[in-house]
Amino acid sequence: MENQQSVLDIIQIRYDSFFEQEKKIAGYILQNYKDVINMTIGDLADASGTSVATVSRFCRKCEVDGFHHLKIGLAKELVMGEKEVTVSNDISRKEIGQSLQNILANKIEEMRQTVSLFDEKQLETILNKIQHAGMVQFVAVGNTIPVALDGAYKLNEIGIPSMAGTIWETQLSFAMTLKKKDVQIAISNSGESKQVVKMVRAAKKNGCTTVGITNNPNSTIAKEVDYHIQTATREKLFMNEFCFSRVSAMTVIEILYLFLTVGQAQSYARLSECENLMADEKV
Repeated sequence: MENQQSVLDIIQIRYDSFFEQEKKIAGYILQNYKDVINMTIGDLADASGTSVATVSRFCRKCEVDGFHHLKIGLAKELVMGEKEVTVSNDISRKEIGQSLQNILANKIEEMRQTVSLFDEKQLETILNKIQHAGMVQFVAVGNTIPVALDGAYKLNEIGIPSMAGTIWETQLSFAMTLKKKDVQIAISNSGESKQVVKMVRAAKKNGCTTVGITNNPNSTIAKEVDYHIQTATREKLFMNEFCFSRVSAMTVIEILYLFLTVGQAQSYARLSECENLMADEKV
Protein backbone atom coordinates (compact mmCIF):
# COMPACT_ATOMS: atom_id res chain seq x y z
CA MET A 1 0.00 0.00 0.00
CA GLU A 2 1.35 3.40 -0.97
CA ASN A 3 2.64 5.58 1.84
CA GLN A 4 1.26 9.07 1.23
CA GLN A 5 2.50 10.93 4.27
CA SER A 6 2.29 14.68 3.96
CA VAL A 7 4.51 17.31 5.57
CA LEU A 8 1.83 17.96 8.21
CA ASP A 9 1.66 14.25 9.04
CA ILE A 10 5.44 14.03 9.43
CA ILE A 11 5.48 17.10 11.70
CA GLN A 12 2.79 15.62 13.95
CA ILE A 13 4.37 12.17 14.04
CA ARG A 14 7.75 13.61 15.05
CA TYR A 15 6.48 16.44 17.26
CA ASP A 16 7.46 14.81 20.55
CA SER A 17 11.01 14.21 19.31
CA PHE A 18 11.66 17.86 18.42
CA PHE A 19 13.72 20.15 20.66
CA GLU A 20 11.83 23.00 22.37
CA GLN A 21 12.81 25.57 19.72
CA GLU A 22 11.81 23.17 16.96
CA LYS A 23 8.45 22.60 18.66
CA LYS A 24 7.83 26.34 18.39
CA ILE A 25 8.26 26.07 14.63
CA ALA A 26 6.12 22.93 14.43
CA GLY A 27 3.36 24.53 16.48
CA TYR A 28 3.36 27.66 14.35
CA ILE A 29 3.23 25.68 11.09
CA LEU A 30 0.42 23.43 12.29
CA GLN A 31 -1.67 26.41 13.33
CA ASN A 32 -0.78 28.67 10.37
CA TYR A 33 0.31 26.38 7.53
CA LYS A 34 -1.63 28.37 4.92
CA ASP A 35 0.31 31.52 5.82
CA VAL A 36 3.68 29.74 5.91
CA ILE A 37 3.38 28.99 2.18
CA ASN A 38 3.94 32.70 1.45
CA MET A 39 6.69 33.27 4.04
CA THR A 40 10.45 33.45 3.70
CA ILE A 41 12.61 31.37 6.03
CA GLY A 42 13.36 34.56 7.97
CA ASP A 43 9.65 35.34 8.29
CA LEU A 44 8.98 31.92 9.80
CA ALA A 45 11.93 32.27 12.18
CA ASP A 46 10.62 35.64 13.40
CA ALA A 47 7.00 34.47 13.64
CA SER A 48 7.93 31.37 15.66
CA GLY A 49 10.47 33.17 17.86
CA THR A 50 13.39 31.04 16.66
CA SER A 51 16.31 31.43 14.23
CA VAL A 52 16.95 30.74 10.56
CA ALA A 53 19.43 28.01 11.54
CA THR A 54 16.77 26.31 13.70
CA VAL A 55 14.26 26.43 10.84
CA SER A 56 16.83 24.81 8.51
CA ARG A 57 17.51 22.06 11.05
CA PHE A 58 13.78 21.58 11.51
CA CYS A 59 13.32 21.09 7.74
CA ARG A 60 15.97 18.37 7.68
CA LYS A 61 14.19 16.56 10.51
CA CYS A 62 11.01 16.68 8.42
CA GLU A 63 12.81 14.87 5.59
CA VAL A 64 12.64 17.77 3.10
CA ASP A 65 15.48 19.44 1.21
CA GLY A 66 15.20 22.87 2.78
CA PHE A 67 12.51 25.41 3.53
CA HIS A 68 11.47 25.78 -0.13
CA HIS A 69 10.54 22.10 -0.36
CA LEU A 70 8.74 22.34 2.97
CA LYS A 71 6.53 25.07 1.49
CA ILE A 72 5.91 23.00 -1.65
CA GLY A 73 4.74 20.12 0.52
CA LEU A 74 2.37 22.39 2.45
CA ALA A 75 1.03 23.89 -0.78
CA LYS A 76 0.30 20.44 -2.23
CA GLU A 77 -1.66 19.49 0.86
CA LEU A 78 -3.64 22.73 0.71
CA VAL A 79 -4.50 22.22 -2.96
CA MET A 80 -5.56 18.60 -2.44
CA GLY A 81 -7.74 19.59 0.50
CA GLU A 82 -9.47 22.36 -1.43
CA LYS A 83 -10.38 19.96 -4.26
CA GLU A 84 -12.75 18.18 -1.90
CA VAL A 85 -14.12 20.83 0.44
CA THR A 86 -12.96 24.16 1.78
CA VAL A 87 -11.85 23.51 5.34
CA SER A 88 -9.46 24.93 7.88
CA ASN A 89 -8.16 24.10 11.34
CA ASP A 90 -10.56 26.56 13.00
CA ILE A 91 -13.20 25.49 15.50
CA SER A 92 -15.64 28.07 16.78
CA ARG A 93 -19.06 27.82 18.38
CA LYS A 94 -19.93 30.95 16.43
CA GLU A 95 -19.42 28.98 13.19
CA ILE A 96 -20.67 25.53 14.17
CA GLY A 97 -21.53 24.39 10.65
CA GLN A 98 -18.10 25.16 9.19
CA SER A 99 -16.37 23.87 12.32
CA LEU A 100 -18.15 20.54 11.94
CA GLN A 101 -16.87 20.31 8.37
CA ASN A 102 -13.33 21.14 9.55
CA ILE A 103 -13.43 18.40 12.20
CA LEU A 104 -14.94 15.87 9.78
CA ALA A 105 -12.36 16.55 7.06
CA ASN A 106 -9.45 16.15 9.44
CA LYS A 107 -10.83 12.99 11.03
CA ILE A 108 -11.33 11.47 7.59
CA GLU A 109 -7.74 12.40 6.77
CA GLU A 110 -6.56 10.71 9.97
CA MET A 111 -8.19 7.48 8.89
CA ARG A 112 -7.00 7.77 5.29
CA GLN A 113 -3.41 8.32 6.36
CA THR A 114 -3.58 5.49 8.90
CA VAL A 115 -4.83 3.05 6.27
CA SER A 116 -2.17 4.19 3.76
CA LEU A 117 0.56 3.35 6.29
CA PHE A 118 -0.35 -0.34 6.55
CA ASP A 119 2.16 -2.91 5.34
CA GLU A 120 -0.07 -5.57 3.75
CA LYS A 121 2.31 -8.51 4.26
CA GLN A 122 2.93 -7.55 7.87
CA LEU A 123 -0.81 -7.17 8.46
CA GLU A 124 -1.42 -10.71 7.20
CA THR A 125 1.25 -12.02 9.59
CA ILE A 126 -0.26 -10.11 12.53
CA LEU A 127 -3.74 -11.46 11.73
CA ASN A 128 -2.44 -15.03 11.68
CA LYS A 129 -0.68 -14.54 15.01
CA ILE A 130 -3.84 -13.16 16.61
CA GLN A 131 -6.14 -15.77 15.08
CA HIS A 132 -4.08 -18.63 16.51
CA ALA A 133 -3.11 -16.98 19.79
CA GLY A 134 -3.71 -18.70 23.09
CA MET A 135 -4.31 -15.28 24.65
CA VAL A 136 -4.25 -11.71 23.35
CA GLN A 137 -3.44 -8.95 25.82
CA PHE A 138 -4.15 -5.32 24.96
CA VAL A 139 -2.01 -2.94 27.05
CA ALA A 140 -2.36 0.81 27.40
CA VAL A 141 -2.25 3.59 29.98
CA GLY A 142 -4.08 6.90 30.29
CA ASN A 143 -6.44 7.97 27.53
CA THR A 144 -5.65 4.96 25.30
CA ILE A 145 -7.17 2.51 27.79
CA PRO A 146 -10.64 2.71 26.13
CA VAL A 147 -9.06 1.57 22.85
CA ALA A 148 -7.52 -1.45 24.59
CA LEU A 149 -10.80 -2.33 26.33
CA ASP A 150 -12.67 -2.12 23.02
CA GLY A 151 -10.10 -4.37 21.34
CA ALA A 152 -10.39 -7.05 24.02
CA TYR A 153 -14.19 -6.93 23.90
CA LYS A 154 -14.27 -7.32 20.12
CA LEU A 155 -11.89 -10.29 20.03
CA ASN A 156 -13.64 -12.07 22.89
CA GLU A 157 -16.91 -11.74 20.96
CA ILE A 158 -15.48 -13.74 18.06
CA GLY A 159 -13.89 -16.40 20.24
CA ILE A 160 -10.31 -15.16 20.57
CA PRO A 161 -9.43 -15.08 24.31
CA SER A 162 -8.40 -11.51 25.13
CA MET A 163 -7.95 -9.22 28.09
CA ALA A 164 -7.31 -5.58 28.91
CA GLY A 165 -7.15 -3.68 32.17
CA THR A 166 -7.31 -0.21 33.65
CA ILE A 167 -4.58 -0.65 36.29
CA TRP A 168 -1.12 -0.77 34.80
CA GLU A 169 0.38 -2.86 37.61
CA THR A 170 -2.24 -5.54 36.94
CA GLN A 171 -1.51 -5.36 33.23
CA LEU A 172 2.20 -5.72 33.93
CA SER A 173 1.78 -8.79 36.13
CA PHE A 174 -0.45 -10.39 33.48
CA ALA A 175 2.11 -9.58 30.77
CA MET A 176 4.64 -11.58 32.74
CA THR A 177 2.44 -14.70 32.36
CA LEU A 178 2.23 -14.55 28.55
CA LYS A 179 3.79 -17.40 26.60
CA LYS A 180 5.24 -18.03 23.15
CA LYS A 181 1.87 -18.60 21.43
CA ASP A 182 0.31 -15.50 22.97
CA VAL A 183 0.11 -11.98 21.47
CA GLN A 184 0.41 -8.64 23.19
CA ILE A 185 -0.90 -5.49 21.47
CA ALA A 186 0.59 -2.31 22.95
CA ILE A 187 -1.18 1.00 22.25
CA SER A 188 0.56 4.33 22.80
CA ASN A 189 0.44 7.68 21.00
CA SER A 190 4.06 8.72 21.39
CA GLY A 191 5.41 5.19 21.77
CA GLU A 192 7.43 6.39 24.75
CA SER A 193 5.21 5.43 27.70
CA LYS A 194 7.51 3.91 30.34
CA GLN A 195 4.73 1.69 31.70
CA VAL A 196 3.86 0.31 28.27
CA VAL A 197 7.54 -0.24 27.44
CA LYS A 198 7.89 -2.30 30.65
CA MET A 199 4.87 -4.41 29.71
CA VAL A 200 6.22 -5.04 26.21
CA ARG A 201 9.60 -6.12 27.58
CA ALA A 202 7.95 -8.38 30.15
CA ALA A 203 5.94 -10.12 27.42
CA LYS A 204 8.92 -10.48 25.09
CA LYS A 205 10.96 -12.09 27.84
CA ASN A 206 8.81 -15.23 27.58
CA GLY A 207 8.76 -15.26 23.77
CA CYS A 208 5.33 -13.64 23.36
CA THR A 209 4.65 -11.97 19.99
CA THR A 210 4.36 -8.20 20.46
CA VAL A 211 2.52 -5.69 18.28
CA GLY A 212 2.74 -1.92 18.75
CA ILE A 213 0.20 0.69 17.63
CA THR A 214 1.79 4.17 17.81
CA ASN A 215 2.10 7.41 15.85
CA ASN A 216 5.89 7.30 15.84
CA PRO A 217 7.81 4.63 13.88
CA ASN A 218 11.04 5.72 15.57
CA SER A 219 9.71 5.44 19.12
CA THR A 220 10.99 3.07 21.81
CA ILE A 221 7.90 0.89 21.59
CA ALA A 222 8.04 0.75 17.79
CA LYS A 223 11.61 -0.51 18.02
CA GLU A 224 10.89 -2.97 20.86
CA VAL A 225 7.90 -4.79 19.37
CA ASP A 226 8.01 -7.54 16.76
CA TYR A 227 5.48 -5.76 14.54
CA HIS A 228 4.56 -2.08 14.41
CA ILE A 229 1.39 -0.44 13.07
CA GLN A 230 1.70 3.30 12.56
CA THR A 231 -1.27 5.60 13.07
CA ALA A 232 -1.83 9.21 12.01
CA THR A 233 -3.33 12.07 14.03
CA ARG A 234 -4.35 15.62 13.28
CA GLU A 235 -5.30 16.76 16.77
CA LYS A 236 -2.37 19.19 16.83
CA LEU A 237 -4.12 21.19 14.12
CA PHE A 238 -6.84 22.06 16.63
CA MET A 239 -5.03 22.24 19.97
CA ASN A 240 -1.88 23.95 21.17
CA GLU A 241 -1.09 21.02 23.46
CA PHE A 242 -0.62 17.65 21.80
CA CYS A 243 -3.64 15.44 22.34
CA PHE A 244 -4.01 11.83 21.26
CA SER A 245 -6.85 11.12 18.89
CA ARG A 246 -8.48 7.76 19.49
CA VAL A 247 -9.97 7.76 15.99
CA SER A 248 -6.89 6.39 14.21
CA ALA A 249 -6.13 3.78 16.91
CA MET A 250 -9.78 2.69 16.95
CA THR A 251 -9.59 2.43 13.15
CA VAL A 252 -6.71 -0.03 13.48
CA ILE A 253 -8.66 -2.11 16.02
CA GLU A 254 -11.70 -2.08 13.74
CA ILE A 255 -9.59 -3.21 10.77
CA LEU A 256 -8.11 -6.13 12.75
CA TYR A 257 -11.57 -7.11 13.99
CA LEU A 258 -13.16 -7.06 10.54
CA PHE A 259 -10.40 -9.13 8.94
CA LEU A 260 -10.69 -11.66 11.76
CA THR A 261 -14.48 -11.82 11.48
CA VAL A 262 -15.62 -11.44 7.87
CA GLY A 263 -15.70 -14.76 6.01
CA GLN A 264 -14.70 -16.71 9.14
CA ALA A 265 -17.45 -19.24 9.91
CA GLN A 266 -16.17 -19.87 13.44
CA SER A 267 -16.12 -16.14 14.21
CA TYR A 268 -19.66 -15.70 12.90
CA ALA A 269 -20.92 -18.59 15.02
CA ARG A 270 -19.27 -17.28 18.18
CA LEU A 271 -20.50 -13.73 17.53
CA SER A 272 -24.05 -14.99 17.01
CA GLU A 273 -23.91 -17.04 20.20
CA CYS A 274 -22.61 -14.07 22.17
CA GLU A 275 -25.34 -11.77 20.82
CA ASN A 276 -28.04 -14.31 21.67
CA LEU A 277 -26.81 -14.58 25.24
CA MET A 278 -26.91 -10.80 25.58
CA ALA A 279 -30.35 -10.47 23.98
CA ASP A 280 -32.16 -11.01 27.29
CA GLU A 281 -30.59 -7.84 28.64
CA LYS A 282 -32.14 -5.67 25.93
CA VAL A 283 -35.50 -3.93 26.27
